[in-house]
Amino acid sequence: MSGHSKWATIKHKKGAADAKRGKLFAKLIRQVEVAARNGGGDPDMNPTLRTMYQKARDASVPLDTIERAIKRGTGELEGVSYEEVTYEGYATGGVALIVEALTDNRNRTGSDVRSTFTKQGGSMAEPGAVAWQFERKGMVLVPSAADEDEVMMAALDAGAEDLSDGGEFWNITCDPSDTEAVRAALTDAGFEVESSDLTMVPTSTVPVTAADEAKPVFRLIDSLEDLDDVQNVYTNADFDDEVLAALED
Repeated sequence: MSGHSKWATIKHKKGAADAKRGKLFAKLIRQVEVAARNGGGDPDMNPTLRTMYQKARDASVPLDTIERAIKRGTGELEGVSYEEVTYEGYATGGVALIVEALTDNRNRTGSDVRSTFTKQGGSMAEPGAVAWQFERKGMVLVPSAADEDEVMMAALDAGAEDLSDGGEFWNITCDPSDTEAVRAALTDAGFEVESSDLTMVPTSTVPVTAADEAKPVFRLIDSLEDLDDVQNVYTNADFDDEVLAALED
C-alpha cells in the first residue's frame, strides 16, 4: 500500500492548500449536508456524518456553519438537494482515477468532468471499469514522529487493519465504520491525530517513476479537484519518492 500511503500525504497537503484559499469549506459543508440527509442528523447514530463532521472541524470550519449544514441535510432548514455521482477514468500511462462529486445538476457535472479529462489528456471509462481496483476504507493520519509499534497497538484494539509509512504521517486504514473509533483510541492513547477521513484505497498500483509521467497525472487531478462539484479524486498511481521531491521543488 506504499503508493497509496504517499498519495494520502499528498492529498492532505493539497487539502491544506485549498483550505488556505477558502476553497475547501464549501466542499466540506456539502459533504456534511449530504451525510445528514442520507443517515440522519445525529453524529452518534450516523458514522458517516460523524466522520464528515470531524473532517470539517479539522479544517477549522466554524461550528455554527457545520450545524446549519446538518439542519439543511435533515430538512430543518431549506437547502439544495445534492446527488452523489461517481465517475471513472484514466490519466496518461494507464493510471486509474475515481472522481466523487456532489451535484444539483448531473448533466452539468458530467459534462465538466468529461471535458476536464479530455483537455488534460485523460479519458473517461464506463462505470465499473475502474472501481473494482479500489476498496472503501477509513484513513487516520498520525505524525510519523510517534512510535510505529505503539501507534499500531493502540489502533489495532479499535479495529485498525493496517499501518503504512506515508513519509510525514503514519497512515492507519480500517473499515469505514471503525474510523472514528480508531481516531478516538489513538487520541485516548495520547497520540496527535492529524486527520481522519473516508477514502478509496487501490488494491494494486501503477508505478510512476519519471517526472514527465507524473506531471500530466497531477495536472488532471488538480483540474478535476478545481471543479466546484468534485469532492474527491482517488488514484492508483504509485509516485516514486524522487519524482514527488522533484515536483515539490
